[in-house]
Amino acid sequence: MIDTFIAVDIETTGLDPRLDKIIEIGAVKVVKGKIIESFDILVNPKRELSQFITRLTGITDSMLIEATEEEEAFQKFLAFAEEEVLLGHHLIFDYSFLKCIAAKRKIPFERKGIDTLKIAKVCLPQIEKHSLEYLCSYYQIVNHHAHRACEDAMATISLYWQLKEQFWNDSLQMEQVFSAEQMMYRVKKESPITAAQMRYLKALVQYHHINLEEEICQMTKQTASRKIDQILSVYGKIR
Repeated sequence: MIDTFIAVDIETTGLDPRLDKIIEIGAVKVVKGKIIESFDILVNPKRELSQFITRLTGITDSMLIEATEEEEAFQKFLAFAEEEVLLGHHLIFDYSFLKCIAAKRKIPFERKGIDTLKIAKVCLPQIEKHSLEYLCSYYQIVNHHAHRACEDAMATISLYWQLKEQFWNDSLQMEQVFSAEQMMYRVKKESPITAAQMRYLKALVQYHHINLEEEICQMTKQTASRKIDQILSVYGKIR
């Protein structure tokens, strides 16, 4: 049974690791079953947050204006986590965003992970939902600041311990359920912004007097397409 790991949780601008950005990384270090240290850092996504994300997390644009840059935040997380096994709830979501940063910066990042969502689905097939929020309610785990990264990481540890206490035994099945598996996420190669996109986006920005924090020339094709759609939906076309 693994009792040394890094519990990790992230908050993001959306659900797509190719297009969306991390706004907070939270992690908690557990050594031999004891919480040793925590890590929490806000990350500047260089874009405005949606009202939905602000309502969900409580994180506002003003909190992120002078927040840590993405690469620096990731490097600090790596220094904290070292090579330890990761623990998370629906861990592949968090891992996919971290993996995309690593790939973009050409930083090696391969980890084994334990997913409490997978464990809960096997051990508690009868319950209505398997979200972290629902399972915390089910086990009466108090999480006063749900959807904040470090607090959710801490709640995941409590959930892991509850599942371990209730279901862990020395059987081969439980060893497999609670085991750390190599995380697998393939980062798709992104195409750079096209010349046509660059011309149109620059024209939109100039026409509508928009101040973009992101450098247009450094955008990917997908990011540029999304930014154009956002501008058109808010400001309209060039007339």
